[in-house]
Amino acid sequence: MELKYLETFKTIIEIGSFTQAAQKLNYTQSTITFQIGQLERELSTKLFEKIGRNMVLTKAGEQLIPYVYEVLQSVNKLHYFENDLAQCQGDLHIGSGETLLCYLLPTVLKEFHQIAPKSRLFLCSMNCYKIRNDLLDGKLDIGIFYKDVDGFGSNLMTHELGKYSLSLIASPNLAKIYNDFITNDQNIPLPFIIDEPNCIFRQIFEQYLRKKSIRLDHTIELWSIPTIKNLVMNDVGVSYLPTFTIKDELNNNKLVEIPTEVENSTITAVCAHHKNKWISPLMKLFITLCKKHFK
Repeated sequence: MELKYLETFKTIIEIGSFTQAAQKLNYTQSTITFQIGQLERELSTKLFEKIGRNMVLTKAGEQLIPYVYEVLQSVNKLHYFENDLAQCQGDLHIGSGETLLCYLLPTVLKEFHQIAPKSRLFLCSMNCYKIRNDLLDGKLDIGIFYKDVDGFGSNLMTHELGKYSLSLIASPNLAKIYNDFITNDQNIPLPFIIDEPNCIFRQIFEQYLRKKSIRLDHTIELWSIPTIKNLVMNDVGVSYLPTFTIKDELNNNKLVEIPTEVENSTITAVCAHHKNKWISPLMKLFITLCKKHFK
């Protein structure tokens, strides 16, 4: 159905005649008649009937009016969609993995608040599985996490933000002594300092250790990446983290990367939302900025 037919119908209703509608829309009388005829054919009903010299709305035509106004109002909103970005207002509920929130999202958040100062972000550091489930349950607007959790089904729309390498790290002192994480069947007297059990990169490395039959002394479980890094830098143990989280420490030789044979040594960050979620200007802005700054 052509939108211009609906616009013509609306103009006739507002002005009161085919002739005046043609003048306002800069159409010929025959064009107006043709468009209304096409609309009637598509709807399989008569919208106007001739009484004397006048074209008068039928009952079906009267019933159509609110639908036409609703459609054209929605189209008008779409026309101003981009311009509305500068006037973004409202709330946005976002769940993010800690590593992404701590190291990659700050530049996104800075520009977001510059563009949309009237908005309110409700931001929460969450486990990736929890983010996935809350998106599926409609509790979050947007999730920033690692798609390696899987289980999206067809209900989540994802925007890939980038692939990131993972690194086994130790302090320079410990790396000189314990630098073999490749030989099978080892007992290494070091603790593994890492995030909670559902942490994606923890699961990847623990699977590698099982495959290699490499046993570490014990696990120190923390929920803070900066704390994990500090303990590793102070010779407490080893950790396995996204490389972007320890880039500065590697460059300053405060941490050292230890070689491994982990087959899948990358994780993929995504920005996701439920497929049925309306993408408001606020959501669109946030997703656009994530794509811009992550890459």
